[in-house]
Parts: sequence; structure tokens; C-alpha cells
Amino acid sequence: MSEVTLPGGELWSVLRSRTQARIGLGRAGSALPTRHRLALQTAHAAARDAVHSPFEPDAVAAGLAGMPTVRVRSAAGDRLTYLQRPDLGRRLDPADRAHLPTGDWDMVFVVADGLSSRAVHEHAAAMVRATAERLAGWTIAPVVLAEQARVALGDDVAHAMGAAMVVVLVGERPGMSAADSLGAYLTYRPTPGVTTDADRNCLSNIRPPLGLTYETAAGKLAGLMGRGRELGVTGVGLKDESDHGGVCDRLL
Repeated sequence: MSEVTLPGGELWSVLRSRTQARIGLGRAGSALPTRHRLALQTAHAAARDAVHSPFEPDAVAAGLAGMPTVRVRSAAGDRLTYLQRPDLGRRLDPADRAHLPTGDWDMVFVVADGLSSRAVHEHAAAMVRATAERLAGWTIAPVVLAEQARVALGDDVAHAMGAAMVVVLVGERPGMSAADSLGAYLTYRPTPGVTTDADRNCLSNIRPPLGLTYETAAGKLAGLMGRGRELGVTGVGLKDESDHGGVCDRLL
């Protein structure tokens, strides 16, 4: 069956070069052309792999060489439980909570596998470093590497460690355009079971070169952190005044 192209093929080519959305693909009979259908199936497979691939904290720790780290797990004992019971992914395993170091820290980074370990493996260490470089004068707790973790686990971690602010770097839900997107979630004075999504700021789509670069995201995040500490608030009470995109409205 011959492939039918859409009118204005040159225009569609220009538009496709400016977006990752699947637009102007044409058709073969009543279906997509084979090459586009195969590309769609490949993207779907990559998304599934991102969700189910195991977290490798050793790889992240290697990228953070020179920075102290500590490892924890959520109350979800395995990946299936994590996917079926989001509530357990938001709570620390009690045994791991007992072994967290405590101190008078300004902030703590939590690197969480979330729904894409691939995103964490590829981007989290560089993002931690780029942000930490912009936090002169801040006391930073050991980086927490969290397995089977969701965003709200950071509340439990910061509260247990005595950190005033937490930044959770987490693998975002993969889509058909991106399976390696990293999110950064910022919360001031979190309290487990009390803090809500409205108390957080979020940066999304950290994944150079197709998304936010580490430098742009770290600059935006450090700016929000400084302003949040000054005002004593994050979330809806803290507005991003930078010129760059990347603010997200979804939480894990």
C-alpha cells in the first residue's frame, strides 16, 4: 500500500523540526506509515523499560564522588508494590529512617528513582552538582539515594534528618516523547502527612539537550531556594520569576 503524504509537506517538515510532538505523519491507507508506527512502538517500549528498570544507586553515587551519600528505601518492598501502592512509596522504611544522620542542615537532596530510573541515572548526579555549586554558604546534608520512592518521601527524609528544605530529584512519568525526564521538587519545612502538593515548587523536563539544561535548571532551582528561604515558604506562595520554561504541574 502506497504512503499518502499531507499537503504542504515542506511546511510539516519545518514544524516537526520544532517539536517532539508527532504531527503531520501522513497515512498508508487508513493507518500510519510503517516507519512512524514502528517509531511509536519503540517509544512505548522505552517508556515501559524506564518504569521497570532497576535503580542503581552505585552508579549515582559514582557520579557524586566527593559528596557523602546515604541510601534508603521506601515502605514499598518491591517494584510491583511500589506501582500498586503509591502511598507506600511516600513513606520511609522504618529501619532506614532510624539510620539517617541528623543535623542542623539548610537543605538535603533526595535522589529518588520515581517512575524512570533511566532519568535518574543519566541526569541526577550532574543536577545535584550544578545546584550545589550555586548554594554558597548553605549547609548541605549527605545526599539521600532513595529506592522505590515518590516525591513525598522527601518530606519524611527532611523531617527525620532535621533539614529545613528538601529538593527531590525524581524520574518523571515517561511519555511517548521522553523516557528520561528528570523532575526537581522543592519543599520548605516539610512535615510528613501535613505538607501537600500546594507546598511544593517543581521544575520539569530536565534532560539536555532536548529539555532544560543542568545550568538553566540549577540556576532556576537555586533562585527559588534562596527566595523560598527568605520568605519562609515554597509552593503557591513562591513564584518563579525567571525567563526560562520548565515549571511543571504534576506530582508523583
